[in-house]
Amino acid sequence: MRIAVLGATGTVGSALVPVLAEHHDVVAISRQHRESKNGVHWAQADATDGAAMERALDGVDAAYYLVHSLGSADFEERDRSAAATVAKAAASCGVRQLLYLGGLGDSSPDLSRHLRSRAETARVLASGSVPVTTLRAAMVVGAGSAAFETIVALVDRLPAMICPRWVSTPTQPIAIEDIVAYLAAAAGADEMLGQSFDAGGPEVMTYRSMIEQVARIRGRHPLIVEVPILSPRLSSYWLNLVTPVRASVARPLIEGLRNATVAEDDRLRQLVPLSLMSFGEAARRALSSR
Repeated sequence: MRIAVLGATGTVGSALVPVLAEHHDVVAISRQHRESKNGVHWAQADATDGAAMERALDGVDAAYYLVHSLGSADFEERDRSAAATVAKAAASCGVRQLLYLGGLGDSSPDLSRHLRSRAETARVLASGSVPVTTLRAAMVVGAGSAAFETIVALVDRLPAMICPRWVSTPTQPIAIEDIVAYLAAAAGADEMLGQSFDAGGPEVMTYRSMIEQVARIRGRHPLIVEVPILSPRLSSYWLNLVTPVRASVARPLIEGLRNATVAEDDRLRQLVPLSLMSFGEAARRALSSR
């Protein structure tokens, strides 16, 4: 198959491209020019540029949509526009499948802007004529993942943490190796066309327990005190002081932490049986590759 990956330079995209290239002809799409190598053809295109997207998707059988605009004040509108542009270009080029990595927790009636935008992106992609396969995941545990890097930075920089209640929200993180394996298996899978699947790791845990596990791996013992007064806005500014993640990125992520992000069905595990990696092992691998 000829497969395109939009967002090929991101954390998930950069891990997915070489896996796909082992069995497929891959077109990696990014906004910056890159030289083609290792059997991967790089194409320069912005997801909001219809003409550029049609050129990049010409002759493509399946396309992964892994782009987002977090960090922009109008990220919701940007993501909506990009999804509509890509859906239209994919239909025009005869693409047979779109694959989207969305977020768990989007069934909650009280969604954050970030989770609401991810759910809307899935709907906009599916509004076109090309069947969409959506995998919905919580935190991806891997080097470069904004959420995981935030946890590592908190552990490394703070001997004591005054944390808001979101540290007790249940979530189901997944190793980057596992979400990449799921994504790769979905390409060309007829039984997954037009379907949405939950992609969770093997453990349901809290953000506090993730912080504590990373601390043990790093040989640290931070004091964690939970308080009910730190709002999402203040949380994002607080994180901006102590982590590499900008407040413009951190705030929508932090707002989403009030929503439980837990897999509600196991259909994906039945279709793609994997031996899923524990959070501890995923974290150790991520830390060793940083």
